Amino acid sequence: MVSMKAVVKIVLLAAALSLSACSSWVYRIDIPQGNFLEQKDVDKLRIAMTKEQVVFVLGNPVAANPFDHDTWHYFYALRGGRGNNFEKRLVVEFKEDRLVNISGDFDKHPDFDKPLDI
Repeated sequence: MVSMKAVVKIVLLAAALSLSACSSWVYRIDIPQGNFLEQKDVDKLRIAMTKEQVVFVLGNPVAANPFDHDTWHYFYALRGGRGNNFEKRLVVEFKEDRLVNISGDFDKHPDFDKPLDI
């Protein structure tokens, strides 16, 4: 016959294994941070746009650099609850308060070099 200690060990082992399997059932929330930008938003940018026009199209940048007012950084990060992380960056550069360049994870639109004023 099985001793009482063996039964207790089997029950504790079964409980521990079943509880560890429950960790995959716990809902983990996705955490978005920053400016969510899409390519269609970036496609609206044109050279020589003012800072106000860029803010109208993209919103305010995430991080403002107190030493360089002519470079804006847009950053978006999604920390997925299941480990599926996603990041996008866009750097917008100005000269004399006019847009001169963009770089990062987005493509420049073919019409980027055509100013809106013309």
